[in-house]
Amino acid sequence: MIKENKQQKVYRLLKARIIERVYVPGQRIVIDQIAKELETSSIPVREAIRQLESERLIFYKQNVGPVVAEVNESDYSDTLRVLAVLEGYATVLSAQRFPGNKIKQLKVHNKLMEEALEEFDIIKYSKLNTAFHQMIWEECNNNYLMESIKDTTSRLDSIRGVGSTLYSIRVKESIKEHEEIISLLENGSDFPELEQLSRQHKIKTAEDFERRRLKQT
Repeated sequence: MIKENKQQKVYRLLKARIIERVYVPGQRIVIDQIAKELETSSIPVREAIRQLESERLIFYKQNVGPVVAEVNESDYSDTLRVLAVLEGYATVLSAQRFPGNKIKQLKVHNKLMEEALEEFDIIKYSKLNTAFHQMIWEECNNNYLMESIKDTTSRLDSIRGVGSTLYSIRVKESIKEHEEIISLLENGSDFPELEQLSRQHKIKTAEDFERRRLKQT
């Protein structure tokens, strides 16, 4: 395992706190305070903040300094629908050469997701879900497509926060849909069916989110 440098450690910590809503939108990031907490200088903190600024998670406010960006949840479904198209295509490309040993890994991850849901472990569930999908699309052998998926997923993280879709029956349906995707990968199903299933898997989540957001307004 490659050891993190100071900037990477600060970046990972700050991003996790933003995504998990420890730092809420509009909150000021105090550079000296972070540096003191992590026993480092202000330089890696500023470098990490610049990286998070490029990801639109932080912005600089005049006379205030770095601040956690406001959340526009109406962007969530639009971004998720784009991800649906990207992952659907990537899944088909991956299926053409998908390694048999990864089928077992997908099944294990899906089982762990089910257990995390039973334990109501929001963060664990979210991380396992991300890893599940990455194990599929990283086999697509298209670097630009993979980078596009990573960028779009990062944008989703900045909008939703970990667990924002957990309080819904949708997550139970999602686990069942994972089983269907695994089955199609394992049994060499025709590609149009697999692409449609993968795409609809994400679109259904967007639709569920939209329904719940409308009820809250």
